[in-house]
Amino acid sequence: MKILLWVLVLALASRIEIPMVPVPITLQTLAVTMAGALLGWRQGVLAIVLWLALGAAGLPVLAGGSGGLERFSGPTAGYLFAFPLAGGAVGWLGSRGWMRQLWPAFAAMLMGNAICLVLGAGWLAVALGPERALVAGLLPFLPGAVLKSAVGALSCVWVAGRFPMAQQDPPAPLR
Repeated sequence: MKILLWVLVLALASRIEIPMVPVPITLQTLAVTMAGALLGWRQGVLAIVLWLALGAAGLPVLAGGSGGLERFSGPTAGYLFAFPLAGGAVGWLGSRGWMRQLWPAFAAMLMGNAICLVLGAGWLAVALGPERALVAGLLPFLPGAVLKSAVGALSCVWVAGRFPMAQQDPPAPLR
């Protein structure tokens, strides 16, 4: 049930959009990182992949209420492919206690946003060239990434303090 709830949260976060070309500003990265942080990396990634699969199938769950396979080959595809990695990374750190204190939580959220921005801008650089990718796909999103990381960190620390079992994945053994 939690996974389906987060699929809905991801779809709603995708609807909150500031239109820009070629990449809109949405709350997707906030929802993706929080899904990993609050569900754990396994369930968080599962929710994100399910949401992306619904979008690929044509349901209007992606940015601006869009969907379809073409979203996974266009200029924003790198961001979409980065989402499970970002959610998984934040969830993995969360399973190690990073969501219990503000600064580690902020660092984890910032890392998740960085994964999205770097992979997204990298894909965009192949499509549009490195200069345009930097100007249109990375730099305008940096202030928002910091703000979303702060909101995500504050939210996750608050939840972790009130619901200690919010993080479901046990830590994986280090090898």
